[in-house]
Amino acid sequence: MSDLWMLSEAQMRRIEPFFPLSHGIPRVDDGRIVSGIIFVIRNGLRRRDAPTGYGPHKTIYNRFIRWSRLGVFNKIFAALAAKGGRPDQLMIDATHLKAHRTAASLLKKGLFSRRIGRTKGGLNSKLHAVCDDHGRPLIMALSEGQMSDYKGAALMLDALPRAKTLLGDRGYDADWFRAALADRKISACIPSRANRRVPIPHHAALYRQRHKIEIMFGRLKDWRRIHTRYDRCAHTSFSAICIAATVIFWL
Repeated sequence: MSDLWMLSEAQMRRIEPFFPLSHGIPRVDDGRIVSGIIFVIRNGLRRRDAPTGYGPHKTIYNRFIRWSRLGVFNKIFAALAAKGGRPDQLMIDATHLKAHRTAASLLKKGLFSRRIGRTKGGLNSKLHAVCDDHGRPLIMALSEGQMSDYKGAALMLDALPRAKTLLGDRGYDADWFRAALADRKISACIPSRANRRVPIPHHAALYRQRHKIEIMFGRLKDWRRIHTRYDRCAHTSFSAICIAATVIFWL
């Protein structure tokens, strides 16, 4: 048991208020099970391959699925990210997550879509994110792989925190997006597309700081179940992303 990776007591105190209340029979130790969920996501394992010290693999699976449906992990990420303070700069970008054959289904079954699309690279999903000036994710959204960057930005626009500047690549050079940022009193540092008749100047030195969001995506993809999407349902896949972002950047 001492060789297993476990959440510390301080980390557990920060996330326990978001756990659902236990009804009837007491739950298996939350610290062990949540640590087991994290271990599985980080190492890309099947739940049944998790070390026995984390508890029954069926409990790890059931707890993850049930709490994903309740949005527990999403709420933990959003609450901890909101405590990070007001950023001076925001950075926006998107990255593809290749769908494993176990998740590669385009059929819509149930209330929510799979958030899996077909591109030249095969079946994949797209993770859209906004991070602060320290490269920590603040807002994330999952979409089909073929969705354009600026359409993905529309999914997160209403949730943008107050900031002075937003950095983005050419994929976000759209007039409506620049206007929406101006309405929120956020200046856009976005290079113009090659086909724009009148290029809009941007701050080149400031734009170079956008590498921080690329580093953020790289750290998320170090977790094997994030780099490759194994979960067929969008809510479980997004819960895994929220868990990884919370552990890496906010705990």
